[in-house]
Amino acid sequence: MKAIGGTVSERGRRGVYITSAAVAGVISGLVFLAATELMALLVAREASPVLAVGSFVIDVIPQPLKELAITTFGEYDKIALLVGLGLAVVIASAIAGVLQTARPPLGVIALAIAGALSVAAIVTRAGVTPLAFLPPVIGGVAGAAALHVLCRRLRAWQRSALAARRTSESASSTPVSPPGGTASLDRRRFFVLSGIVGASAVIVGLTARAVSAATSSVEAIRQRLRLPAPRSSVSIPAGAELDVPGITPLITPNADFYRVDTALTVPAIDPATWRLVVDGMVDQRVELSFDQLVAMGLDEYAITLTCVSNIVGGELVGNALWLGVPVRDILRLAGPQSGADMVLSRSIDGYTASTPLSALTDDGLDAILAVSMNGEPLPLEHGFPVRMVVPGLYGYVSATKWLTQLTVTTFEKDEAYWTPRGYSAEAPIKFSSRIDTPKLGKSVPAGRIPIAGVAWAQSVGIQAVEVSIDDGDWQQATLSTPINDDTWVQWVLEWDAVPGTHYVSVRAINKNGELQLEEPAPIAPDGSSGWQRSLISIT
Repeated sequence: MKAIGGTVSERGRRGVYITSAAVAGVISGLVFLAATELMALLVAREASPVLAVGSFVIDVIPQPLKELAITTFGEYDKIALLVGLGLAVVIASAIAGVLQTARPPLGVIALAIAGALSVAAIVTRAGVTPLAFLPPVIGGVAGAAALHVLCRRLRAWQRSALAARRTSESASSTPVSPPGGTASLDRRRFFVLSGIVGASAVIVGLTARAVSAATSSVEAIRQRLRLPAPRSSVSIPAGAELDVPGITPLITPNADFYRVDTALTVPAIDPATWRLVVDGMVDQRVELSFDQLVAMGLDEYAITLTCVSNIVGGELVGNALWLGVPVRDILRLAGPQSGADMVLSRSIDGYTASTPLSALTDDGLDAILAVSMNGEPLPLEHGFPVRMVVPGLYGYVSATKWLTQLTVTTFEKDEAYWTPRGYSAEAPIKFSSRIDTPKLGKSVPAGRIPIAGVAWAQSVGIQAVEVSIDDGDWQQATLSTPINDDTWVQWVLEWDAVPGTHYVSVRAINKNGELQLEEPAPIAPDGSSGWQRSLISIT
């Protein structure tokens, strides 16, 4: 019984020490992050290790996993990534604490490796400043020092507790709990020090992040920005929006517009310092300020955008009213040279897109640099202060946000961000249609009901939408009046619904007389295809 009791007690003590070591590691990880955030506030605000590593993960993660994340989490994919990275930091820090307690200095070495990886992730990002390496270095030193001190306290507690147990056991044949004395004092010192260091790290880290966000906030600048009135406005024709409950609005509100990009945090760009450079295969290099761009004259355009990650029946498509300047007018200032066939657009965060030069210079295609969305300056997450909007092409080859550079080049010479990741260099949109109502999984009472949705064929236009119920004959739906060929249209079919479950399919025909592709295709390499077939329940 004595042996069994002693074994259980020993296991319990070991568990307490391992848990305490893990806590020490997590606190040291917090110190690393807090010191990095503080130094980043002082010398290089782009040098956040979590954000830099997160951006690196976005860049290197395989294409199927990217699509899975977008499909699973939608616009919250970046939040999910940050939560995952946070859990990884906690686990890694806990392991470092256990290693440092059991086999010093392995924990400090592990923390140093993490710091080195953070430095590498930060300094390889686009647009970093010369001092960007300093915050993770200082953070690594601070974290390692905290880990060393906390684990030394923990080992002192272990040694004094062991000494107390041996003294107690030598004085009596029956083991008793160790008396207060040195062991209790060392234990208190460890927990008090851990509490002080941990609380300090949280306060410093959160304060530094809050101050950084407040002092670098561009949202206030955006709200004060007053754009000149456009030279021309979009006229919304009568009948452009159908009065059908549950159908997607004709104009997508900014707050509901889909967002898919590689930026883990939204870039903050002051229009006063923004510059657009046009270079490459041009007669002369051009550099424009925001005021110079706007002074070229703004016009309003209605254009629907579609993400290549949009699945059949998906929601990664939206329609908005944009104010902007035609890209062809800007390229004309630089004079593209013979032989060029592509423009490589670059975001401030290093993202690039490859757009056919012909799509940007065609007088019949309204490719623009947009500065306003639905009557207000571009929202920060949608590219403030300037982004590209090109009808008829998927966003990954045309809709560069936070735009800073246009390089006239060739597809043979240069490739963009997504091309080596399994996507086509050129990506015209596959026109499609979607059922908005009735929604899958929501029962509808029997009787006359509307089946309705939207269809799009940017730069060509929709001629007709057809609906089939329970694999029956195709019936032509009623279309809304299109704003233009660059926007989606709404459609509706009135149906006398009977109780039961029914399959509803939809397909579109564009103005060239082409039928929407029936054969299913995955998202990569150039967008999904297929006819949406939805199950609805009638009660």
